[in-house]
Amino acid sequence: MKLIKIDRQSLNDGIEKSKADYRVFGPVKEKNDHEFKLLEKSEIPDLNFQNTRLSPKSIIYPQSQVMFTYSLDESKDDCRIMKEVENVKSPMAIFGIRPCDALAFPIVRRNFDTPEYQDTYWVKAYEATTFIGLACNSACNSACGTCFCTSAGTGPFGEEGLDVLLIADGDIFYAKSITAKGEAFIQVAGWSTEADPSADSKIDDLKTAAETSISSSVNTDNLKNKTILELYDAPFWEQEAFSCINCGTCTYVCPTCWCFDVQDETHGKSGIRMRNWDSCMFPLFTQHASGHNPRDVNYARLRQRFMHKLKYYVDKYDKGIQCVGCGRCIRLCPVNIDIRRICNKMNSFDAADCVCETTSS
Repeated sequence: MKLIKIDRQSLNDGIEKSKADYRVFGPVKEKNDHEFKLLEKSEIPDLNFQNTRLSPKSIIYPQSQVMFTYSLDESKDDCRIMKEVENVKSPMAIFGIRPCDALAFPIVRRNFDTPEYQDTYWVKAYEATTFIGLACNSACNSACGTCFCTSAGTGPFGEEGLDVLLIADGDIFYAKSITAKGEAFIQVAGWSTEADPSADSKIDDLKTAAETSISSSVNTDNLKNKTILELYDAPFWEQEAFSCINCGTCTYVCPTCWCFDVQDETHGKSGIRMRNWDSCMFPLFTQHASGHNPRDVNYARLRQRFMHKLKYYVDKYDKGIQCVGCGRCIRLCPVNIDIRRICNKMNSFDAADCVCETTSS
Protein backbone atom coordinates (compact mmCIF):
# COMPACT_ATOMS: atom_id res chain seq x y z
CA MET A 1 0.00 0.00 0.00
CA LYS A 2 1.64 3.20 -1.16
CA LEU A 3 0.63 6.84 -1.13
CA ILE A 4 0.57 8.77 -4.38
CA LYS A 5 0.17 12.51 -4.72
CA ILE A 6 -2.49 13.98 -7.03
CA ASP A 7 -3.37 17.60 -7.75
CA ARG A 8 -7.04 18.57 -8.05
CA GLN A 9 -7.01 18.88 -11.84
CA SER A 10 -5.47 15.44 -12.23
CA LEU A 11 -8.01 14.08 -9.78
CA ASN A 12 -10.92 15.47 -11.81
CA ASP A 13 -9.36 14.31 -15.08
CA GLY A 14 -9.00 10.81 -13.64
CA ILE A 15 -12.64 10.73 -12.52
CA GLU A 16 -13.76 11.70 -16.01
CA LYS A 17 -11.48 9.12 -17.61
CA SER A 18 -12.78 6.36 -15.31
CA LYS A 19 -16.35 6.87 -16.59
CA ALA A 20 -15.40 4.90 -19.69
CA ASP A 21 -15.08 1.76 -17.53
CA TYR A 22 -17.26 2.48 -14.51
CA ARG A 23 -20.60 3.99 -13.66
CA VAL A 24 -19.22 6.58 -11.23
CA PHE A 25 -21.30 7.90 -8.34
CA GLY A 26 -20.27 10.86 -6.21
CA PRO A 27 -21.57 13.59 -3.89
CA VAL A 28 -23.49 16.32 -5.70
CA LYS A 29 -24.94 19.50 -4.16
CA GLU A 30 -28.75 19.38 -3.97
CA LYS A 31 -30.25 22.56 -2.51
CA ASN A 32 -28.87 22.74 1.04
CA ASP A 33 -27.48 19.21 1.16
CA HIS A 34 -25.49 16.66 -0.81
CA GLU A 35 -26.57 13.38 -2.37
CA PHE A 36 -24.67 10.55 -4.02
CA LYS A 37 -25.71 10.46 -7.67
CA LEU A 38 -24.54 8.99 -10.95
CA LEU A 39 -22.08 11.49 -12.40
CA GLU A 40 -22.92 12.47 -15.95
CA LYS A 41 -20.34 13.30 -18.58
CA SER A 42 -18.12 16.25 -17.52
CA GLU A 43 -19.77 16.28 -14.08
CA ILE A 44 -17.37 16.15 -11.14
CA PRO A 45 -18.21 15.39 -7.51
CA ASP A 46 -18.45 18.21 -4.98
CA LEU A 47 -15.99 17.19 -2.28
CA ASN A 48 -16.72 20.19 -0.06
CA PHE A 49 -19.29 18.39 2.08
CA GLN A 50 -19.54 17.10 5.63
CA ASN A 51 -21.63 14.03 4.89
CA THR A 52 -24.72 13.33 2.85
CA ARG A 53 -28.18 13.19 4.41
CA LEU A 54 -28.67 9.68 3.05
CA SER A 55 -25.76 7.28 2.89
CA PRO A 56 -24.76 5.80 -0.49
CA LYS A 57 -26.13 2.39 0.56
CA SER A 58 -28.95 2.85 -1.97
CA ILE A 59 -26.45 2.45 -4.83
CA ILE A 60 -25.92 -1.16 -3.77
CA TYR A 61 -29.30 -1.67 -2.14
CA PRO A 62 -31.92 0.55 -3.84
CA GLN A 63 -34.84 1.91 -1.85
CA SER A 64 -37.16 0.19 -4.35
CA GLN A 65 -35.85 -2.63 -6.51
CA VAL A 66 -37.64 -4.76 -9.09
CA MET A 67 -36.52 -8.38 -8.68
CA PHE A 68 -38.80 -10.27 -11.09
CA THR A 69 -41.23 -9.63 -13.91
CA TYR A 70 -44.04 -11.94 -14.97
CA SER A 71 -47.01 -12.15 -17.30
CA LEU A 72 -50.54 -13.40 -16.62
CA ASP A 73 -51.33 -13.61 -20.34
CA GLU A 74 -52.32 -17.24 -20.97
CA SER A 75 -51.46 -16.89 -24.66
CA LYS A 76 -47.74 -16.50 -23.87
CA ASP A 77 -45.36 -19.41 -23.29
CA ASP A 78 -43.81 -17.71 -20.26
CA CYS A 79 -47.16 -17.09 -18.57
CA ARG A 80 -46.82 -17.19 -14.77
CA ILE A 81 -43.05 -17.62 -14.98
CA MET A 82 -40.96 -15.31 -12.83
CA LYS A 83 -38.09 -13.78 -14.84
CA GLU A 84 -35.23 -12.33 -12.84
CA VAL A 85 -34.29 -8.72 -13.54
CA GLU A 86 -30.58 -8.06 -14.00
CA ASN A 87 -29.84 -5.03 -11.84
CA VAL A 88 -26.06 -4.80 -12.26
CA LYS A 89 -25.28 -3.61 -15.79
CA SER A 90 -21.60 -2.63 -15.45
CA PRO A 91 -18.85 -2.07 -12.88
CA MET A 92 -19.58 0.81 -10.51
CA ALA A 93 -17.43 3.14 -8.43
CA ILE A 94 -18.57 5.17 -5.44
CA PHE A 95 -16.27 8.18 -5.26
CA GLY A 96 -15.93 10.27 -2.09
CA ILE A 97 -17.61 7.89 0.32
CA ARG A 98 -16.76 8.63 3.94
CA PRO A 99 -15.02 5.91 6.01
CA CYS A 100 -18.04 5.49 8.29
CA ASP A 101 -20.32 4.77 5.32
CA ALA A 102 -17.74 2.43 3.81
CA LEU A 103 -17.64 0.35 7.02
CA ALA A 104 -21.41 -0.08 6.78
CA PHE A 105 -21.07 -2.39 3.77
CA PRO A 106 -18.96 -5.09 5.54
CA ILE A 107 -21.41 -4.85 8.46
CA VAL A 108 -24.39 -5.44 6.18
CA ARG A 109 -22.54 -8.15 4.26
CA ARG A 110 -22.54 -10.34 7.36
CA ASN A 111 -26.32 -10.51 6.98
CA PHE A 112 -26.67 -10.61 3.17
CA ASP A 113 -23.77 -12.92 2.28
CA THR A 114 -23.58 -15.99 4.52
CA PRO A 115 -23.08 -19.75 3.98
CA GLU A 116 -26.77 -20.25 4.77
CA TYR A 117 -28.23 -17.34 2.80
CA GLN A 118 -27.02 -15.11 0.02
CA ASP A 119 -28.93 -12.09 -1.25
CA THR A 120 -27.72 -12.26 -4.84
CA TYR A 121 -29.03 -8.79 -5.72
CA TRP A 122 -26.99 -7.18 -2.94
CA VAL A 123 -23.92 -9.38 -3.41
CA LYS A 124 -23.68 -8.85 -7.19
CA ALA A 125 -23.94 -5.08 -6.80
CA TYR A 126 -21.44 -5.02 -3.94
CA GLU A 127 -18.86 -7.13 -5.77
CA ALA A 128 -19.22 -4.98 -8.90
CA THR A 129 -18.44 -1.80 -6.96
CA THR A 130 -15.14 -0.10 -6.15
CA PHE A 131 -15.19 2.13 -3.08
CA ILE A 132 -13.01 5.26 -3.24
CA GLY A 133 -13.13 6.86 0.18
CA LEU A 134 -12.54 10.44 1.24
CA ALA A 135 -11.03 10.87 4.68
CA CYS A 136 -12.74 13.34 7.01
CA ASN A 137 -10.59 16.27 8.01
CA SER A 138 -10.80 17.99 11.39
CA ALA A 139 -13.07 20.76 10.13
CA CYS A 140 -15.63 18.24 8.88
CA ASN A 141 -15.77 16.32 12.12
CA SER A 142 -16.00 19.33 14.40
CA ALA A 143 -18.79 20.75 12.23
CA CYS A 144 -20.87 17.57 12.29
CA GLY A 145 -20.86 17.42 16.07
CA THR A 146 -22.78 14.16 16.34
CA CYS A 147 -20.12 11.87 14.82
CA PHE A 148 -18.79 9.19 17.16
CA CYS A 149 -17.06 6.96 14.61
CA THR A 150 -13.87 6.49 16.64
CA SER A 151 -15.81 4.55 19.28
CA ALA A 152 -17.87 2.61 16.70
CA GLY A 153 -15.15 0.62 15.00
CA THR A 154 -13.76 3.12 12.51
CA GLY A 155 -12.46 6.69 12.35
CA PRO A 156 -12.08 9.69 10.05
CA PHE A 157 -9.24 7.90 8.24
CA GLY A 158 -10.73 4.39 8.56
CA GLU A 159 -9.91 1.95 5.75
CA GLU A 160 -12.20 -1.05 6.30
CA GLY A 161 -14.61 -1.44 3.40
CA LEU A 162 -12.55 0.79 1.10
CA ASP A 163 -10.50 0.01 -2.00
CA VAL A 164 -8.83 3.43 -2.12
CA LEU A 165 -8.56 6.12 0.55
CA LEU A 166 -8.15 9.74 -0.54
CA ILE A 167 -6.78 12.31 1.90
CA ALA A 168 -7.27 15.98 1.03
CA ASP A 169 -4.64 18.58 1.90
CA GLY A 170 -5.83 21.79 0.32
CA ASP A 171 -5.75 21.29 -3.45
CA ILE A 172 -3.52 18.25 -3.09
CA PHE A 173 -4.83 14.72 -2.58
CA TYR A 174 -2.99 11.66 -1.37
CA ALA A 175 -4.36 8.35 -2.66
CA LYS A 176 -3.74 5.12 -0.78
CA SER A 177 -4.56 1.93 -2.65
CA ILE A 178 -5.86 -0.73 -0.28
CA THR A 179 -7.05 -3.57 -2.54
CA ALA A 180 -6.47 -4.92 -6.04
CA LYS A 181 -9.75 -3.30 -7.08
CA GLY A 182 -8.36 0.00 -5.85
CA GLU A 183 -5.14 -0.46 -7.84
CA ALA A 184 -7.21 -1.18 -10.95
CA PHE A 185 -9.23 2.00 -10.51
CA ILE A 186 -6.10 4.10 -10.05
CA GLN A 187 -4.66 2.69 -13.28
CA VAL A 188 -7.88 3.36 -15.19
CA ALA A 189 -7.96 6.92 -13.81
CA GLY A 190 -4.40 7.41 -15.04
CA TRP A 191 -3.13 8.78 -11.76
CA SER A 192 0.60 8.62 -11.28
CA THR A 193 1.60 5.46 -9.44
CA GLU A 194 4.87 6.98 -8.21
CA ALA A 195 4.95 6.83 -4.43
CA ASP A 196 5.48 9.98 -2.37
CA PRO A 197 7.89 9.01 0.47
CA SER A 198 7.37 12.31 2.27
CA ALA A 199 3.60 11.85 2.61
CA ASP A 200 3.53 9.48 5.59
CA SER A 201 4.35 12.04 8.27
CA LYS A 202 1.94 14.56 6.71
CA ILE A 203 -0.88 11.98 6.71
CA ASP A 204 -0.16 11.07 10.33
CA ASP A 205 -0.54 14.72 11.35
CA LEU A 206 -3.82 15.08 9.46
CA LYS A 207 -5.14 11.84 10.94
CA THR A 208 -4.25 12.85 14.49
CA ALA A 209 -5.93 16.23 14.07
CA ALA A 210 -9.06 14.60 12.64
CA GLU A 211 -9.36 12.03 15.41
CA THR A 212 -8.72 14.64 18.10
CA SER A 213 -11.56 16.79 16.74
CA ILE A 214 -14.15 14.09 17.52
CA SER A 215 -15.39 14.71 21.03
CA SER A 216 -18.47 12.46 20.97
CA SER A 217 -18.30 8.78 21.89
CA VAL A 218 -20.22 5.74 23.09
CA ASN A 219 -19.25 3.03 25.55
CA THR A 220 -19.72 -0.52 24.29
CA ASP A 221 -17.29 -2.59 26.35
CA ASN A 222 -19.95 -4.23 28.55
CA LEU A 223 -22.62 -4.98 25.93
CA LYS A 224 -21.31 -8.47 25.12
CA ASN A 225 -21.45 -9.51 28.78
CA LYS A 226 -25.03 -8.43 29.38
CA THR A 227 -27.76 -11.05 29.08
CA ILE A 228 -30.46 -10.39 26.51
CA LEU A 229 -33.31 -10.52 29.03
CA GLU A 230 -31.42 -8.21 31.38
CA LEU A 231 -31.46 -5.47 28.76
CA TYR A 232 -34.83 -6.43 27.27
CA ASP A 233 -36.51 -5.94 30.65
CA ALA A 234 -34.60 -2.75 31.50
CA PRO A 235 -36.88 -0.03 32.91
CA PHE A 236 -35.78 2.82 30.66
CA TRP A 237 -37.39 1.78 27.35
CA GLU A 238 -40.75 3.45 27.90
CA GLN A 239 -39.04 6.68 28.96
CA GLU A 240 -36.78 6.68 25.90
CA ALA A 241 -39.72 5.97 23.59
CA PHE A 242 -42.06 8.54 25.14
CA SER A 243 -41.51 11.09 22.37
CA CYS A 244 -41.05 8.62 19.48
CA ILE A 245 -43.57 9.10 16.66
CA ASN A 246 -42.51 5.96 14.74
CA CYS A 247 -41.67 7.98 11.61
CA GLY A 248 -38.84 5.63 10.61
CA THR A 249 -36.42 8.45 9.79
CA CYS A 250 -33.69 6.82 11.88
CA THR A 251 -33.85 3.57 9.90
CA TYR A 252 -34.03 5.21 6.47
CA VAL A 253 -30.96 7.39 7.04
CA CYS A 254 -29.00 4.61 8.74
CA PRO A 255 -26.32 3.08 6.51
CA THR A 256 -26.53 -0.30 8.31
CA CYS A 257 -30.31 -0.87 8.39
CA TRP A 258 -31.28 -3.65 5.97
CA CYS A 259 -34.97 -4.50 6.48
CA PHE A 260 -37.19 -4.76 3.41
CA ASP A 261 -40.68 -5.84 2.36
CA VAL A 262 -41.61 -7.72 -0.83
CA GLN A 263 -44.67 -6.78 -2.87
CA ASP A 264 -46.29 -7.79 -6.15
CA GLU A 265 -47.73 -5.11 -8.41
CA THR A 266 -49.80 -5.88 -11.48
CA HIS A 267 -51.08 -3.71 -14.30
CA GLY A 268 -53.37 -5.48 -16.70
CA LYS A 269 -51.74 -8.82 -17.41
CA SER A 270 -48.20 -7.72 -16.57
CA GLY A 271 -46.67 -7.75 -13.12
CA ILE A 272 -43.51 -7.18 -11.12
CA ARG A 273 -42.23 -8.46 -7.81
CA MET A 274 -40.24 -5.80 -6.01
CA ARG A 275 -38.74 -5.09 -2.65
CA ASN A 276 -38.80 -1.82 -0.75
CA TRP A 277 -37.00 -0.61 2.33
CA ASP A 278 -39.03 -1.25 5.47
CA SER A 279 -38.60 -0.12 9.06
CA CYS A 280 -38.91 -1.90 12.40
CA MET A 281 -40.24 1.40 13.71
CA PHE A 282 -43.45 1.16 11.66
CA PRO A 283 -46.52 -0.18 13.55
CA LEU A 284 -47.37 -2.59 10.68
CA PHE A 285 -43.86 -4.07 10.51
CA THR A 286 -44.69 -7.05 12.75
CA GLN A 287 -48.46 -7.24 12.35
CA HIS A 288 -49.60 -10.80 11.63
CA ALA A 289 -52.31 -11.81 9.17
CA SER A 290 -54.42 -12.71 12.21
CA GLY A 291 -54.28 -9.10 13.36
CA HIS A 292 -52.00 -9.85 16.30
CA ASN A 293 -49.00 -7.55 16.63
CA PRO A 294 -46.23 -8.60 19.05
CA ARG A 295 -44.87 -5.04 19.00
CA ASP A 296 -48.09 -3.08 19.22
CA VAL A 297 -46.67 -0.24 21.35
CA ASN A 298 -43.98 2.22 20.36
CA TYR A 299 -41.53 1.40 23.17
CA ALA A 300 -41.42 -2.24 21.97
CA ARG A 301 -40.48 -1.06 18.49
CA LEU A 302 -37.84 1.36 19.75
CA ARG A 303 -36.44 -1.36 22.01
CA GLN A 304 -36.20 -3.73 19.04
CA ARG A 305 -34.22 -1.21 17.00
CA PHE A 306 -31.62 -0.61 19.67
CA MET A 307 -31.47 -4.18 20.95
CA HIS A 308 -30.81 -5.35 17.39
CA LYS A 309 -28.04 -2.86 16.73
CA LEU A 310 -26.40 -2.93 20.14
CA LYS A 311 -27.06 -6.41 21.52
CA TYR A 312 -28.40 -9.02 19.07
CA TYR A 313 -25.83 -8.11 16.41
CA VAL A 314 -23.04 -8.02 19.00
CA ASP A 315 -23.94 -11.49 20.28
CA LYS A 316 -24.42 -13.07 16.84
CA TYR A 317 -21.32 -11.82 15.05
CA ASP A 318 -18.94 -10.66 17.81
CA LYS A 319 -17.70 -7.95 15.42
CA GLY A 320 -18.69 -4.80 17.30
CA ILE A 321 -21.99 -2.96 17.13
CA GLN A 322 -24.25 -2.56 14.10
CA CYS A 323 -23.51 1.13 13.95
CA VAL A 324 -20.73 3.17 12.35
CA GLY A 325 -21.13 6.36 14.37
CA CYS A 326 -22.15 8.60 11.46
CA GLY A 327 -24.63 10.47 13.67
CA ARG A 328 -27.35 10.81 11.02
CA CYS A 329 -30.12 9.40 13.21
CA ILE A 330 -29.22 11.91 15.93
CA ARG A 331 -29.16 14.92 13.63
CA LEU A 332 -32.35 14.04 11.77
CA CYS A 333 -34.60 12.58 14.48
CA PRO A 334 -37.52 15.05 14.80
CA VAL A 335 -37.91 14.32 18.54
CA ASN A 336 -34.22 14.20 19.54
CA ILE A 337 -33.84 10.52 20.39
CA ASP A 338 -30.10 9.93 20.74
CA ILE A 339 -28.47 6.53 20.12
CA ARG A 340 -25.43 7.61 22.14
CA ARG A 341 -27.51 8.10 25.28
CA ILE A 342 -29.29 4.78 24.85
CA CYS A 343 -26.09 2.88 24.07
CA ASN A 344 -24.44 4.22 27.21
CA LYS A 345 -27.51 3.34 29.27
CA MET A 346 -27.44 -0.22 27.95
CA ASN A 347 -23.71 -0.52 28.48
CA SER A 348 -23.85 0.63 32.12
CA PHE A 349 -27.18 -0.97 33.07
CA ASP A 350 -27.12 -3.23 36.13
CA ALA A 351 -30.30 -5.18 36.82
CA ALA A 352 -29.21 -5.71 40.42
CA ASP A 353 -29.49 -1.98 41.08
CA CYS A 354 -33.10 -2.02 39.89
CA VAL A 355 -33.90 -4.95 42.18
CA CYS A 356 -32.38 -3.13 45.13
CA GLU A 357 -34.33 0.02 44.39
CA THR A 358 -37.60 -1.94 44.08
CA THR A 359 -36.97 -3.81 47.32
CA SER A 360 -36.09 -0.68 49.28
CA SER A 361 -39.19 1.18 48.07
